[in-house]
Amino acid sequence: MTRAFDALCAVSVMLITFVILNVGKMPDGLQEFLTLRITVKNFMVALLLLLIWHTSFAAFGLYQAARVRSFGSAAKRIVLACSVAAVFVSLFITASPTGAFNMRVVLLFWLVSVAVELVGRNALASAARYAERKARDVRVAVIVGSGPRALKLWRAIEAREFQDWHVAGFVDEHDYAEMAPEIRPKLLGSLSNLETLLSRDPVDQLLIALPVKSQYGAIEHALAVCERVGVEAKYFPDIFTTSRARREFDADDDVPAIRVRHVADDHRMVIKRSLDIAGAAGGLLLLSPVLLACAIAIKATSKGPAIFTQERYGYNRRRFRLFKFRTMVQDAEALQAGLEDRNEAQGPVFKIKADPRITPVGRFLRRTSLDELPQLINVLRGEMSLVGPRPLAVRDVHRFDAAWLMRRFSVRPGLTCLWQVNGRSNTNFDEWVRLDLDYIDNWSLALDMQILLKTVPVVLSGSGAM
Repeated sequence: MTRAFDALCAVSVMLITFVILNVGKMPDGLQEFLTLRITVKNFMVALLLLLIWHTSFAAFGLYQAARVRSFGSAAKRIVLACSVAAVFVSLFITASPTGAFNMRVVLLFWLVSVAVELVGRNALASAARYAERKARDVRVAVIVGSGPRALKLWRAIEAREFQDWHVAGFVDEHDYAEMAPEIRPKLLGSLSNLETLLSRDPVDQLLIALPVKSQYGAIEHALAVCERVGVEAKYFPDIFTTSRARREFDADDDVPAIRVRHVADDHRMVIKRSLDIAGAAGGLLLLSPVLLACAIAIKATSKGPAIFTQERYGYNRRRFRLFKFRTMVQDAEALQAGLEDRNEAQGPVFKIKADPRITPVGRFLRRTSLDELPQLINVLRGEMSLVGPRPLAVRDVHRFDAAWLMRRFSVRPGLTCLWQVNGRSNTNFDEWVRLDLDYIDNWSLALDMQILLKTVPVVLSGSGAM
């Protein structure tokens, strides 16, 4: 895959740079270039370019996984490989009788190819890691109940040939004396602890296996907790009232149940994910020169890595590493404890307008939102979406004082959201959460497009940036 990408990069970048620098010299402009025939000479030059490119990349170990484990190591090798290849490509100048292929073409080719290779290879690696992780991802379920029905459900899940679910344990109101020996070691607590359990741990689905007639109240309680926290539930066919949840019949193997969903989960989500992939990949490619310039500016003006990573809460309360351009001094997180008394944000989040940890370059990156661009990699990996509630830091989530706040994690976090187009940092926490929940409850593809379109003028104006 990487070899094919490198070959495509070399040929396409060479064509693009050649056209950009020479199209003005053609009487009919781009149309004249498109009508040119591919000669044997041009074909041989393209083959020679591919040979030079492949040889240089192979020589610097870019096709050996053990030598490019980290992004830093791969980046150095890419820059060196592109530089050496560009030196050999410069020899093509002698074969250009018209002078159209000159040193300007070579220099622009080198610069753009470095940027495209850095962004493209990182995107490919991220996509591969995401695909590998998704292939082995196991969804987590908790069963409500501990009687024969719960045991039968658990055994049915465990007996599946293709195991994609893991039962973390059981929750029940009583510690039945007749409880099956297999269930007792996996008892997580009582129904009264269910809200705390679902708020604390990543749970994809609650499976309610209680007898309807005798445990109606307990089932209603479990459904109410799921609705509050934003966790999908399944129960055996019957009717229970929920205000926001969507219900549908789900014949899952031999255990038919009714699924109670709190967010959209249909063909539109496939479209949303497709738009995320296309938008993130296109953005990384088109903005690669900007990304490179930001990284150089950060490294040239302050100590530390150009990219800052921080653990954030994502979909279904699962944690992931969020990427940003570093806008603060290197030890900013260690210094935060000493600044807690200066926090200007209402609620559990931490914000200071004149934060002393922010570097001069970082202040510009924040004002223009350029610091958020590396999150396109998170979007490509499936950890984020282009639109969705902003991912919160672990410190902020640990300060939530109500379980219902966790419902904002029932969808993938996003690069932009209703909060960002309605005041950003000028919005207080209560309004922020209200906007997030409004987005979840009223989500549509049209709403995503509206938010994306509104984000552009907000970012350009720098309104509400902190």
